[in-house]
Amino acid sequence: MIPILNLTRQYEQLKTSIDEALIRVAASGHYILGPEVKAFEEEMARYLGVKHVIGCANGTDALFLALKALKIGAGDEVITTPFSYMATSESIVRAGAKPVFVDIEPDTMNMDVSLLEAALTSKTKAVLPVHIFGQAANMDEITRFARQHNLAIVEDCAQAIGSEYKGKKVGGIGEVGCFSFFPSKNLGAFGDGGMCTTNDDELAERLRMLRVHGSRKRYYHEESGLNSRLDEIQAAILRIKLPHIDEWNHARQAVADRYDAQLKPLAQFLKTPYRYTDSKHVFHQYTLQLQGAQAAKLREQLQQALQQTEIQSMIYYPVPLYRQQTHADLNLNPADYPVCEEISDRVLSLPMFPELTLQEQETVTNALADAFKAIPVHA
Repeated sequence: MIPILNLTRQYEQLKTSIDEALIRVAASGHYILGPEVKAFEEEMARYLGVKHVIGCANGTDALFLALKALKIGAGDEVITTPFSYMATSESIVRAGAKPVFVDIEPDTMNMDVSLLEAALTSKTKAVLPVHIFGQAANMDEITRFARQHNLAIVEDCAQAIGSEYKGKKVGGIGEVGCFSFFPSKNLGAFGDGGMCTTNDDELAERLRMLRVHGSRKRYYHEESGLNSRLDEIQAAILRIKLPHIDEWNHARQAVADRYDAQLKPLAQFLKTPYRYTDSKHVFHQYTLQLQGAQAAKLREQLQQALQQTEIQSMIYYPVPLYRQQTHADLNLNPADYPVCEEISDRVLSLPMFPELTLQEQETVTNALADAFKAIPVHA
């Protein structure tokens, strides 16, 4: 079996250090917002080149806390992408605001910045780009647009830790960056975890207050917040892993390079991931786009063929956010998002993790090649 992700290999590499950290925290008697969290926040701030890191319970809370800290709520609108996990738009709704979707670029699958002006209204308060699959969005144009219209930028960096846009790490470009440490992420905890990043002292203070029930001083609450704290065990594990993140991201890029080379003979049937030449893609996923009028049918047949050879693949994301039942009240027309509609039928993600071996990759790409020979791709 070749899984889409293997977490045990990483644990085996760091087993001694992680086990020691777990015992250290267990013996300390301090399990929430203690010295491990403080040290992790400081170390992460240095890594990302930001002034403040605020740990929280998960990446979804990070997005909500960011919007709440920016005082975005009822009656406000936030422009974002429809090609993302539900947490992106769900957090906007949770804050009381309205998500306004713009279509995506056909190559990067990030939000199409040329559509931002048309989405602007008097109610727009922020732009929420998602650095999808580890590829940074076009932050030059997003920043230009936001500054011109006095809008905040909240970066959804859940899939993109260590990714760079023109030499600057994501999460430090907008007002707030939001990260997830869900176990499958490039930097994953042993459970849920998340963080916000900012260079704004006032926002940092609000974020720290909001993550503990809106309280700066115990039992004194200034506004409704959340119980959203990063626990000591997760922080300790993340501290062990953080020094390895660049090495792991480099390994992911090497895996992507090998896929690119091995899949060249299939170029008429599929498109490999696009990469900006001046930015750093960290390949949270390696996502193909299948070509042709019958791409959705082809994808189903390919997945079945891969499954029969014990190779796991995934579809991120089969249902765009504007089609989700939870957003039915927005009465959105899928025809307004033609690129996203097409991409959702074409994408297929292959196994991707730093420890994926050359032999395993060759097994994957050979299985794909065999499947294309057996499937009537033009049917």
